[in-house]
Amino acid sequence: MRISFHGAAQTVTGSKHLLQLKNGTQILLDCGMFQGMGKQTFEMNMHWGFDPTAISYLILSHAHIDHSGLIPKLYKDGYRGPIYCTPATKRLATILLEDSAQIQRDDTRFTNKKRAKQGLPPFEPMYSVEDAQAVVSLFVAVEYGEWFQVCDGVEALFTDAGHIIGSACVHLKVKEDGKITALTFSGDIGRYRDDILRSPDVFPQADYVIMESTYGNSLHDEVNNSVDTLLNWIDHTCLQKKGKLLIPAFSVGRTQTLLLLLNQLELERRLPKVNIYVDSPLSKEATAVIKSYPQYFNKRLQKVMLSDADPFDFKGLHFIENAEESKRLNELKDPCIIISASGMADAGRIKHHIMNNIDNPNNTILMVGYCEPRSLGGRLMAGAKEVRIFGEEFKVKAEVGSMRSMSAHGDYDDLLQWLSCQNKQQIKQLFLVHGEPDVMADFSHRLTRKGFEVLIPEMHQSFSI
Repeated sequence: MRISFHGAAQTVTGSKHLLQLKNGTQILLDCGMFQGMGKQTFEMNMHWGFDPTAISYLILSHAHIDHSGLIPKLYKDGYRGPIYCTPATKRLATILLEDSAQIQRDDTRFTNKKRAKQGLPPFEPMYSVEDAQAVVSLFVAVEYGEWFQVCDGVEALFTDAGHIIGSACVHLKVKEDGKITALTFSGDIGRYRDDILRSPDVFPQADYVIMESTYGNSLHDEVNNSVDTLLNWIDHTCLQKKGKLLIPAFSVGRTQTLLLLLNQLELERRLPKVNIYVDSPLSKEATAVIKSYPQYFNKRLQKVMLSDADPFDFKGLHFIENAEESKRLNELKDPCIIISASGMADAGRIKHHIMNNIDNPNNTILMVGYCEPRSLGGRLMAGAKEVRIFGEEFKVKAEVGSMRSMSAHGDYDDLLQWLSCQNKQQIKQLFLVHGEPDVMADFSHRLTRKGFEVLIPEMHQSFSI
């Protein structure tokens, strides 16, 4: 068989890995959207590097858009096979993909108004809301820990990746020429001390491993407690500067962690009396889905829930329901906290909030997760003095901060712990994906010193295994 890498190859988004069997069967692992790649983003998302109509099966590790976001385009371009995932991933992907289509539609309308004034041709979204709704019929939900038959000669297993609700590592047993080959795809690996979720599961011995490496050269800051750090930013921005605290956060995972920390501050009677707005209808839906899977929460949070039935709700929290309410937030003069998607600030309502508040030094833009360097969030974190938003240049006068300790991705200690259940002598090849080139190089050296055979694929590169 052969494996080829059509996304997340020496970059962090666009996860797509294609397994081609000798009998012609093609199994796609993830179908993610490239995000935050600057001017290249649209073109990269428009070209597959393979024939979508030739794909036989799709297996999805989790619902984040950089792993699932091109599924409606795959459908639009002719795919009609099953999409295997966990039950929670199916529920989350259903709402995430429709939201992605709506964001594309709305952002395209906004951009095309400006393009029309400049005499430029309009852009077209990659897919429609109807495509996102139609593809849901192809999803097939399978629980963790159950081997299931994908097709003749191929079995698959999901184990908990601990990254977001429903996230899975994918394990395949492929029988060809009387021989069984075991392949593991990590998806995104969570943390072993996550605020909400259980730790990643151990998994069966693999012959080949495709492994993410987002934080492969970093250790998360465990010295500074996340809840205290967040409180410091609230105090600094809202109480001292009397400004707005803008927090770009992905609707699934990061937003719920923020709500949990704010809830903890309220339980401890330390939460300042400021209004907190979650400006993302998707976040409200996603939070409801996440709350319906308490069995995936860690023991500490389950203990909290014995005395606090809803750890994601507290006094002063407001969910914004519609676009008009969202626009009115820009008229507020009082200090407040606005949490809005997307986490890289490259799309969604947060982009509008930053555009309307970036010129005020009393305001703070607080990044709480990984940002692709070319994304708006990445450029702000790098100290850009000016940024382009919706085709206009803006001077960065607002303060920019970050909280790396909140990442839902494991650091290199977590990644190595995930691998520790494996006999490294039996792993013939470990492919590193989902990382920046310098990070992957550092992590590759670390793995090589521990005795692993490591390869870092280039985009569209193919290997025989």
